[in-house]
Amino acid sequence: MGRYLAGRLGQSLILLLLVSMIGYCVLLLAPGGPMSQFALTPGISKAELDKIAAQMGLDRPVLVQYGDWLWRLLHGDWGRSFRDGQPVLKIIFSHLPATLLLMGTSTVIAICLGTFIGIRGAVKRYSAFDYAATVGAMVALSIPTFWFGLIAIYVFTLQLKWFPAGNMYTIGDGSFLDVAWHLVMPALVLALVDVAIWSRYMRTATLDVINQDFVRTARAKGVSPQRVLMKHVVGNALLPMITLAGLQVPAILGGALVTETVFTWPGMGRLFLDSLGYNDYPVVMGLLIFSAILVLIGSLLADIITAFVDPRIRLA
Repeated sequence: MGRYLAGRLGQSLILLLLVSMIGYCVLLLAPGGPMSQFALTPGISKAELDKIAAQMGLDRPVLVQYGDWLWRLLHGDWGRSFRDGQPVLKIIFSHLPATLLLMGTSTVIAICLGTFIGIRGAVKRYSAFDYAATVGAMVALSIPTFWFGLIAIYVFTLQLKWFPAGNMYTIGDGSFLDVAWHLVMPALVLALVDVAIWSRYMRTATLDVINQDFVRTARAKGVSPQRVLMKHVVGNALLPMITLAGLQVPAILGGALVTETVFTWPGMGRLFLDSLGYNDYPVVMGLLIFSAILVLIGSLLADIITAFVDPRIRLA
């Protein structure tokens, strides 16, 4: 186990380095740049722009800028925002709770609904429920998240007036019930695609286990169908889902970016788009690295949990 963890840690560090290099290069190739915001100031001269660029360290060669940024990152200094001068980590951590709340709620909804639909669809194979679940999953996978979010706002906010159109809480309130009320629509919209994915994977995994010899043996011994399902089928069918949960982290983060923008949810996804709009490269790079760390941690935890849950798997 120790050697495996050391190997995975080394691979993760290499991946993080590659992500940082690619991300830095992509930002440099993007149109505009950090100085574009200052260039729009009426009456500003080229000498003043050059002075600002020197103060921000943008007049140095690209490799020098990247090396300096990486060195400071390794020492815990993630840089400062070009927009307001605040530390990047402080900005990220101020938006992190909102994203974790949204992602956590949507993940719980997706796992619970997707597992139930997948198991029931496998047990009631080729039934009306199974066909309806299959069609629903295909539709959910085909609908863009932003479109479904806009439809939800139109129906449940403008027409029915059940839920607020956006934000995390009502100004001046911020109670638990108020936050939960604002959370309903973005969490359900974000969970929509994940429910479809979980239900399809769970159905396939359940069907695979149902056809195993040990399940047929349990039935032949007279074990009740409910006991066979809960003790022998569900537990074994859930094992592949642990790996899927780790792999779903980047998809959830990507969905959160769109969902937070549609519902003006003050999380990291909305912060990422706002920072891109302001060409705030330190914050964009900080969010990119932070998201990559979350993805790698999720993948590693999924492998470790699978090894502990299934004794047949050994991590060398």
